[in-house]
Amino acid sequence: MKTDIVYGIHAVNALLKNSRDNILELYVLRGRHDKRLHNLLSHCKGIPQSHKNRNELNDIATSEQHQGIIALIRADGDMKANMIPENDIENTLSALERAPLILILDGVTDPHNFGACLRSADAAGVDLVITPKDKSVGLTPVVRKVACGAAEVIPLCQVTNLARTIELLQKNDVWVYGAAGEADESLYNHKLTGGCAIVMGAEGPGMRRLTKEKCDYLFKIPMSGSVSSLNVSVATGVCLFEAARQRQ
Repeated sequence: MKTDIVYGIHAVNALLKNSRDNILELYVLRGRHDKRLHNLLSHCKGIPQSHKNRNELNDIATSEQHQGIIALIRADGDMKANMIPENDIENTLSALERAPLILILDGVTDPHNFGACLRSADAAGVDLVITPKDKSVGLTPVVRKVACGAAEVIPLCQVTNLARTIELLQKNDVWVYGAAGEADESLYNHKLTGGCAIVMGAEGPGMRRLTKEKCDYLFKIPMSGSVSSLNVSVATGVCLFEAARQRQ
């Protein structure tokens, strides 16, 4: 049986709510008695627990950001229940009762950025996150920790050919908007109330050329200060919440 780990209070709490049966064991920091961890553990009856010292938890998580709790999980269980097969995108869209809001992340490989993008996507009401199978970080323990539970619940689809997927979205009445610093139009000049997908590229190179060419519109985020660009996760939050504001 393949196993994986999820760490951090928010991420483990999301596991308890959505995929409890996949938790094999909890590793808990010995001697920690703060309220947040105590509240979480009060919902863990029946799940085996092992108490570890801080160095042992650091070694298991390969990080010091575990917040005193690590879950050992089945990597092949229904943890992937929110993963949408590539050939099921159209069915996912047709099942929605409103115009879809989709986030496409093209080439985001930093797990902290990817996790933060998932967190913003969940908070903004995104219906589906699409990433390419290549040049994308995937759902690592760091991504799950940074996403604070969003990685366990938001529908996510990894696709082989992003350009072809964009064409599929367009055939299903989804307009595709790409964020590009060199664009002439502002984000705030576009109407994002219908079916729309917002494409964010990697920091530095941005979207790949073919991805950019497939977009219906390109926009930029107006910048008033001395910096020339935003972190991709911050920019994603700005774009998604503008769409959410328009849809309210």
